[in-house]
Amino acid sequence: MSRDNILHRVRTALGRSAGQGVSEVPPVRIRVPQVEMEARIASMQTRLEALAGTVVRSADPRSVVAGAISGKTAVASNAPYLAECGVTSLPGVRSGITDLAELRELCANCDFGITSADYALADTGTLVMLASPREARLVSLLPPAHIAVVPRERILTGLDELFSLLPRPAEQTSSMVLITGPSRTADIEQILVRGVHGPGQITVVIAE
Repeated sequence: MSRDNILHRVRTALGRSAGQGVSEVPPVRIRVPQVEMEARIASMQTRLEALAGTVVRSADPRSVVAGAISGKTAVASNAPYLAECGVTSLPGVRSGITDLAELRELCANCDFGITSADYALADTGTLVMLASPREARLVSLLPPAHIAVVPRERILTGLDELFSLLPRPAEQTSSMVLITGPSRTADIEQILVRGVHGPGQITVVIAE
């Protein structure tokens, strides 16, 4: 079939004619639902646990993290919130790393990567990570287990609310990573395997 024939069929299917101008792109419609915080947290927990993640609500996130990493090694990001919670001062936790080679080496050999999160999306159980010197991507992607300590006020309803706050994320960060549950793949044989491309275990601590 010739190129002209193919294009003619496409135009016909779309109800267009040769030489017709391209119509304007419709305006972006963002809808941010009104959802109470308790409902957001409940949705976040339900969605994440359905993907084999763990959600813990606590007014003392430092104690939760301490119990999870007891006897293990961990690297914490340089997020100020982790220092405020006292997570970075826990035994076995390394933080304040600015050298990339050193950070890569530590993340490749530790048991846990500990971060905060810029936002969390309640409707999908997703963590939103904006790459920066404070939240290096390696900490959430390289260790076999990831713990994210998130203040409850950072839980958004979903992507629409996120993009209403960050309409142009590329102007603020080199990378915006959306993390939904532990890393998993089923490949060709459809046998689910976790932890292939990232942490096989994820725990979100919602700080009350």
